Amino acid sequence: MSVHAFSDDALGHLDAVGLTAAIAAGRVSVPEVVDAAIARTERVDATLGAVAWRAWDRARTEARSPRGGFFSGVPTFVKDNVDVAGMPTLHGTDAFVGRPARRDGDLARMYLATGLVTLGKARLSELGFSAAAEHPRLGPVRNPWDPSRTAGASSAGSAALVAAGAVPIAHANDGGGSIRIPASATGLVGLKPTRGRLAQDVLMRRMPVRLVSDGVLTRSVRDTAAFLREAEKVYRDLSLPPVGDITRPGRQRLRIGVTTAGAGRAASPEVAAATLRTAALLEELGHHVEEVPAPAPESFADDFLLYWASLATATLAGGRRQHGRTFDRDQLDELTHGLSAHARRHLVRLPGAVARLRRTSAVSARFHERHDVLLCPTLATATPAVGHLAPGHGYAQVLERLLEWVAFTPWHNATGDPAVSLPLASTADGLPLGMMLSAASGREALLLELSHELELARPFTHLCRSAAV
Repeated sequence: MSVHAFSDDALGHLDAVGLTAAIAAGRVSVPEVVDAAIARTERVDATLGAVAWRAWDRARTEARSPRGGFFSGVPTFVKDNVDVAGMPTLHGTDAFVGRPARRDGDLARMYLATGLVTLGKARLSELGFSAAAEHPRLGPVRNPWDPSRTAGASSAGSAALVAAGAVPIAHANDGGGSIRIPASATGLVGLKPTRGRLAQDVLMRRMPVRLVSDGVLTRSVRDTAAFLREAEKVYRDLSLPPVGDITRPGRQRLRIGVTTAGAGRAASPEVAAATLRTAALLEELGHHVEEVPAPAPESFADDFLLYWASLATATLAGGRRQHGRTFDRDQLDELTHGLSAHARRHLVRLPGAVARLRRTSAVSARFHERHDVLLCPTLATATPAVGHLAPGHGYAQVLERLLEWVAFTPWHNATGDPAVSLPLASTADGLPLGMMLSAASGREALLLELSHELELARPFTHLCRSAAV
């Protein structure tokens, strides 16, 4: 049975843009909205396990005198791997005691400058390494569509809270698919922006290959588009073309390549069929669609895994320096330790892997000379049950299961290109199934125009149409 909190309170069934209009028109007040969001979160979180840190008093205080910005007074959550002043950054683990951050990180400063009011921090998988937030001691983050399923990836907490109606928009970030994976699993819009599009905390900027991009999870294309427009007013990377104000479909008919083959893995028959139905819809809309091979080279999956694993090694080696004396590496889960061991075993191959990952941007650029957009499934199979990806199964088994599921999203983290997951399909048992569209670097505007078109052609289904808890 689904779990959600949609009701006739101050939030109603509104998305973030709709809520902004309601506040501006005086139909609801910011304190009413914040109180409703807190009540909704309390209602669903006992089941979902999505909240890492509650800041109810702070949010209520801010609601009485909200900062300016387009989203002034709209409640949100920030993923618990970025610094927000006065809140600990726990990174999805209990391997250290979190200390309140002295100041907002660069991402939080930009994010909250749009007017959003954070209710606290949303949970993630341990250190963001797994595609499912299932901690052996803290418990799993569950999917509001079906609490027996995972909410997916390290932005699971944010996704669960938005899909369940606790808040209309929440921060997420994506180093291997962690905006798009939970968007697919929970029926949301999840756009991973171009590398460098949004401000980032120092730790993310210093990675040898900058895999991580920050963004939001929303229930509508217009919310995602409005957030990028407003974020751009606060922070702008001048090397990228502006996104601008994208409020409707574009007129240009596009060259769209479609593939159901990921990095070393193919989509399941059910997922492949759903992808081809989406391709048929695009053809009906007048776009030119053709099947293409996956652009990722054969070495990509191994290279990405090795680099990803090296980040675990760096975390173990620098944990005490980063997190303080309370850091206890023995409390980290089996996946984190297994990734670190994998990197140590293959350390000699790491420089070559990094070099090849950096060259993927050129590979992608050549692909997009021939195709404006690539369509593929967001994930290779349906959303697994809670426990399927739990780290307690042991590194080898969990890794194999992760690779079976997450075969499509990491490519865009390596290339730096934008990609969006849209809730355009569903499984035989009615669970959301995301379809992913990607474009060349800097072309978020094109993706948003196409997303608007698809949302109009095949309106998204949300949990507000389902039975309440």
